[in-house]
Amino acid sequence: MNNSAALKDLIVYSNEVREALAVGKPVVALESTIITHGMPFPRNVETARQVESDIRAEGAVPATIALMDGKVMVGLSDADLDRLAQAENVMKCSRADLTFAIATGQYGATTVAATMMAAHLAGVKVFATGGIGGVHKGAEESFDISADLDELGRTPVCVVSAGAKALLDIPKTLEVLETKGVPVIAYATEELPAFWSRESGLDAPYSLNSAEEIGSLLKMRENFAGHGGVLIANPVPEADQIPRAEMNGYIDAAIRKAETEGVKGKDVTPFVLGAILELTDGRSLDTNIALVRNNARLAARIAAELV
Repeated sequence: MNNSAALKDLIVYSNEVREALAVGKPVVALESTIITHGMPFPRNVETARQVESDIRAEGAVPATIALMDGKVMVGLSDADLDRLAQAENVMKCSRADLTFAIATGQYGATTVAATMMAAHLAGVKVFATGGIGGVHKGAEESFDISADLDELGRTPVCVVSAGAKALLDIPKTLEVLETKGVPVIAYATEELPAFWSRESGLDAPYSLNSAEEIGSLLKMRENFAGHGGVLIANPVPEADQIPRAEMNGYIDAAIRKAETEGVKGKDVTPFVLGAILELTDGRSLDTNIALVRNNARLAARIAAELV
């Protein structure tokens, strides 16, 4: 058995996703860390099902990706989703962790990087998430840079997000993405969005105004071998945003708390997000849910352009 065949034996498609891929129906990948590390039960399950429903309403099929029972699950049944949402000690899996979770049979929730890897292996070209990881503030000393950026540079999947998480060093994140040859496309705006806020104060490298235009770009890139992913930065709906000036105060306070408590590495982001949730009295979670749903709808329209 060759390596490609061995890898494909690790994938378990849901019936819905298998049938969609077989007939050329648009499919949108979804990560699973939002379920296991993003919010408490049962709101995590409610949100996951709502996002899947948003994708179906746009005429596409959702493929939530997770690692369960030594397999890469591409599309979760209701029973699988409940099982994952209530599981304890679920690994948060990026590129470095994905094979470990599979080999040991542990439950694993996929980050942006691992979801891109699995989606590409499964033949899914478009992935909707909340925000990507990037260069952390102070990275010149800590060297804390998310594997998401490397994955965008190597794996040809279109990632629809609300930009990089605003707690990061966004200018440095953009510089790294440029170095890795990743087009960063702001959707229907000239300014790069900043996750909870529609504005970052930074001009977007590129801007496109429709799913059709984005689809044309993706089709053109397929003509050139060796290209990686494309990042779509989709602003959160105005009614749901937390304005940039207000949000920056919460972020700074949360980062100071993480530094005071000695939080490091992959624990920084979930810790800071939890602190921001407390500081905003839950508003940040409401905004997070709104932007994920917004991204899922756009991703479904982009996926439709590719089939």
